[in-house]
Amino acid sequence: MTGTSVLFDAPGPRARRFSLILSIVSLILIVAIAVWVVMLLAAPRESGGITLPGMFDPSRWNIFLDPEVWGSIGRGVIATLQAAAVAAVGAIILGIVFSLLRSSAIGWVRIPTAWLLEFLRGMPVLLMMLFILLVASTGAFWAVVIALVLYNGTLIGEALRAGLAALPRGQREAALSIGMREFQSKMLVEFPQAFRQMLPIIVAQLVVLLKDTSLGFIVGYNEIIRTMMNNLASFYGNRYLFSLFVVCLVIYLIINLSLSWFARWLARRTASGGRKGGRGRVVEDPTNPAALLHVEAEADTAAEGPSAR
Repeated sequence: MTGTSVLFDAPGPRARRFSLILSIVSLILIVAIAVWVVMLLAAPRESGGITLPGMFDPSRWNIFLDPEVWGSIGRGVIATLQAAAVAAVGAIILGIVFSLLRSSAIGWVRIPTAWLLEFLRGMPVLLMMLFILLVASTGAFWAVVIALVLYNGTLIGEALRAGLAALPRGQREAALSIGMREFQSKMLVEFPQAFRQMLPIIVAQLVVLLKDTSLGFIVGYNEIIRTMMNNLASFYGNRYLFSLFVVCLVIYLIINLSLSWFARWLARRTASGGRKGGRGRVVEDPTNPAALLHVEAEADTAAEGPSAR
């Protein structure tokens, strides 16, 4: 019995024919909807007794021939990436701190941390930005950054805590058996492995962080959306609103899809365990405490001889 037929029977000729017909009909519907949307956008429209050209008319896109427009767009992109970069570093640091406090064996450290994490996770990011801006008067940039650090730091901290909990208990016991303290075991042996396992999830969360910088539009931070959909659209007129929207969407897609591709590549890289070509022995770093524990265990087994087997 093959692995593909363990959970379900192989489809017969009628099932395959029905699936093919359904796929063709679905494709035709998708193409028809896409053509209808394009024709609707390309058609001229009446507004206040004036006939306006379609969305794809060159007169709606000629502002992109002006270098000043691209300069404003570039400043918006830089502002978005700047806020995302600062918030990402802060969120990772805060996530590490939260994961260590949340997994502490001391109750008066672990329980208040759990309450704080639940509070920060349940508070909307936009509300957090508005609270920081109104109460602390930090300015739009730091209101966006601090809110993103607090919210995403809690999620990254929970991911790292899950990585620590998923490690085999033998890792900690082996570290303690060679004289390490509990904190040394967690920092030198357990935490590096948990961070490596959760790294794809952390990168995926950073993609969400980058998209959440668009909430800075509400608090007055001139990120991409506010720069294009508010500032440039107000200056050049609403007739360019659609073209600005399309360019803004393309910029976001390029940035986010690049980060998503990096997250998938990182997931494959970490899933292979550092193997070359997916096979063979793992190349172990002699400075890695986990690798030292592994080598030491192999040496003890070899010293005991065949009786140990």
